[in-house]
Amino acid sequence: MAQNVLLIDDDVDFREAITTLLEAKGYGVLTAGTGNEGFTLARQQQPHLVLLDMMMERRTEGLETVRQFQSDSATRDIPIILVTGIKRDMNMAFGLEPDEQTLPVKAVLEKPVKPEKILQAVAEHIRKA
Repeated sequence: MAQNVLLIDDDVDFREAITTLLEAKGYGVLTAGTGNEGFTLARQQQPHLVLLDMMMERRTEGLETVRQFQSDSATRDIPIILVTGIKRDMNMAFGLEPDEQTLPVKAVLEKPVKPEKILQAVAEHIRKA
């Protein structure tokens, strides 16, 4: 049985490209265009990993979604990798780093991200079936 990755991102082209990439490596892929849609899907499908955009409809939507996952017993153990363009979009001199208290994710990947970097992070952090 394939391990499933839930991709939550408002960019349709990004979702299609990453879906193609992951499916080529044997992963099942579920997609959602908003944090709320993704959270609902995660509760129903229990994916092995979530790739989550940070800035969707709101700049903080990804962070709100991480908190939503953490506060629900059905989703809190699903590993999350944040994929964001915030550093570039906000002209930040520094990037985001995972932190158990403020940013409880497994990794932060900065867009644009190379396909091999996504595959490496997924393989490293995916919850085993």
